[in-house]
Amino acid sequence: MKKIMTVIALLFTLSVVLPSYSSANVGINEKFGLPIVVYGGNLSADEKASVADSLDVAEEVDVEEIEVTGEDLIKYIKDGDSRANMYSSAKITRKDEGAGLVINIVTPENITQVTSEMYGNAMLTAGIENATVEVAAPKAVTGHSALVGIYKAYEVNGEKLDPERTDVANDELTVATELADGGIEDAKVSELLTEIKKQIAEKNPASREEVEQIVEEQLSKLQIELSPEDRQLLVDLMDRIRQLDIDFSKWSTQLEDLSKTIEDKLTTIVNDEGFWESVKSFFKKIADTVSGWIN
Repeated sequence: MKKIMTVIALLFTLSVVLPSYSSANVGINEKFGLPIVVYGGNLSADEKASVADSLDVAEEVDVEEIEVTGEDLIKYIKDGDSRANMYSSAKITRKDEGAGLVINIVTPENITQVTSEMYGNAMLTAGIENATVEVAAPKAVTGHSALVGIYKAYEVNGEKLDPERTDVANDELTVATELADGGIEDAKVSELLTEIKKQIAEKNPASREEVEQIVEEQLSKLQIELSPEDRQLLVDLMDRIRQLDIDFSKWSTQLEDLSKTIEDKLTTIVNDEGFWESVKSFFKKIADTVSGWIN
């Protein structure tokens, strides 16, 4: 059963985050500029070439390539360390209004902590909308530095990000990975953060106490148990989000769209009898093969 759930989780992640590509070559987008690839500043030449291959840089009509370093980290994160090693990399392509965020981790075996949904949630908090983002690393890393690279790429594309929002977004990513490390499934963590933020957007709480009430309600609704310390981290984070300069009415719609997309994909997989038959058939073939080895 554990193997089946692993396969389900993998297929679900792919079905949610993989973007749809048109076979037509539309050339350079003159409205938003070139796609930007931002490489971790600590990559070796061989590692950089590997990342470029993973991000299909050679397939682009044209692309701008930059690096992200520890100096960029302290620009976007208040307590960042300029000596931090930066390995995870990203390609960001801006899209028209209404396109939403499409996040694709193209080397999932090498991004060990941060999921596509965690990136998406943090990017919305930071103020990044309507973009296709692909994340890659040449070796196993947590994936945190890619978010800083995404910030830098977005600003190179002509946008301006609020440093308070990027700092809170980094805190959100940290809390998300800590909750996941504490034993909560990645998808459940993303669902929790999304639902709390939706409630903040809809109810516009005026105090920390009201935020705490929203957090408690969503923990109960989703049947998630947290330690007192983790509850405190979550309330602190959401209270910082409450105080950000965000158009919550617009944010609510974006979060609702994200939540609906995930729900639809999950429902499709769970109810797809053909999918379940293919899973059973797959593992039966493995069992038959192993049996043949033993005999």
